[in-house]
Amino acid sequence: MTARLVGVARRLMEFDAKGMVSLVLWALRRRDGVPPGATAAPYSGAETPAMLMWLIAMVVELIGLEVLLRALDVPTVLRTVVLVIDAYSVLIVLAVIAACVTRPHVVTPEELRIRYGAFFDLRVPRTLITDVRRVRNFDESGWIRVDGDVLAVAVGSQTNVVVELSEPVVAVRPLGARVRVRTVRFYADDPRAVCTALRIAPDTDRAGA
Repeated sequence: MTARLVGVARRLMEFDAKGMVSLVLWALRRRDGVPPGATAAPYSGAETPAMLMWLIAMVVELIGLEVLLRALDVPTVLRTVVLVIDAYSVLIVLAVIAACVTRPHVVTPEELRIRYGAFFDLRVPRTLITDVRRVRNFDESGWIRVDGDVLAVAVGSQTNVVVELSEPVVAVRPLGARVRVRTVRFYADDPRAVCTALRIAPDTDRAGA
């Protein structure tokens, strides 16, 4: 149990670190893990507006709470603790948004990389992909879910691309659990571009360079 808790704590610290890096990348308008010539497939369009609205509400709440605590003459130390906790919560939401924007799905000659912010990263060799097609699922439960050997990486309860594999690959869930999956559903803002990129035969000369 102790080892598991330590592992979870380590994963959470990794998420925080990647989130802070993502904030810097977002500010610099750069992306993580998109090499030259690769096809980047953003997926944040379905949820970023809602998350920004939530972020604005959190900032308003933070300001309103500070005004209220001052009006009630709450001690400075307590106000500072509340302010730090609320400000950190705002920072975390910003980091989640930044991670999703700066860490898109990626198609290269060698692999399909399916991601969800700092929380999930699956690399699928293109040699294992037997089929790719567009779908329209609006009722996904959860954002990373496994049912048998089927993995769904949803955004806003949606997936719109399905990839079938010739053999299972190992996916690492956010808190470290490993699962073997043979079908992957995921969401992309432009599913047509993803399917097109995956259907184009890889440039083997470039891949081996």
